[in-house]
Amino acid sequence: MIIAAKKVSQVTAHMTLAFGLMYVLTGSVAFGGLAAVIEPIINVALLPLHEGFWKRLRERSATRTATLVAAEKISQTAFHFVIAVAVMYWATGSLALGGLAAVLEPILNVIVLPYHDRAWERLEERQARHVSLAAS
Repeated sequence: MIIAAKKVSQVTAHMTLAFGLMYVLTGSVAFGGLAAVIEPIINVALLPLHEGFWKRLRERSATRTATLVAAEKISQTAFHFVIAVAVMYWATGSLALGGLAAVLEPILNVIVLPYHDRAWERLEERQARHVSLAAS
C-alpha cells in the first residue's frame, strides 16, 4: 500500500510542478493544466515506441557499452524535451515559452523531488521501526 501511495505522490508532485511553472509563466490555469496533463499523457503514449527502438538496438549490439547507454539516455532526454516544447508551442503559439518551460520543468524536478523522496524514505523508516517494535 505504501508503494502505491508513494507513486501517486510522485506523480502528483510532478504534475503540481508542471502546473505551477506554466501558471507562473502564462498566468493561465488552462495552460497550467495542459502542462500538467497533456504533456505527460503524450509522453506515456509515445515512450513505449522509443523504448522499443532502443531495446531492438541493444539486442543487436553484442555488448552493452557505456556509449550505447549514454546515447539512449541522451535520446530519452531529447524525446521528452521535444514533446514538452511541441505541446507548449501548440498551446501558446510561442516557441520561446515552450522551450523555457521544457528547460525549467526538469530543473525544478531535479531540485524539488529529492526532498519529496527523502520525506517518503523517512516515513518508510518510521513505519519499519513501528513494525519491528510490534513484532518484538
